[in-house]
Amino acid sequence: MDNSIKIRATAKGGIADIKALITHPMETGQRKDPQTGKIVPAHFIKTVKATVQGKPVLLARWGGGISKNPYLAFKVEGAKAGDSVVVTWEDNRGQSGTGEAVIR
Repeated sequence: MDNSIKIRATAKGGIADIKALITHPMETGQRKDPQTGKIVPAHFIKTVKATVQGKPVLLARWGGGISKNPYLAFKVEGAKAGDSVVVTWEDNRGQSGTGEAVIR
C-alpha cells in the first residue's frame, strides 16, 4: 500500500460511512507556472474505484476540474464493522494509488 489515500470507515445500522482523502496534485493543464510562464501539464485522477469485501461499490470518473488532494465521502448499505474497504485511483499519466481500511 502507498500513502496516497487515507481512509476512515465506520458502520452504524447496516450502513457504512466511508471517507477518503487522496493526495494528488490534480493539475488541469490550463494553469501557468508563475516562475516560468509555461503551462503546467495536465495531471489528474481519471478513475476512483472502491470495494467492500472485494465487491465493487463505487466507480467514479473524474477530470481536471477536481481540486488538489480530493476528499471523497460515500455510504454503503449492507457493510458492517470488520469488513475491508479498498479504494484505488488511476490518473491520466498511468500512476495509481491504493488505500485500505477496516470498517469500525
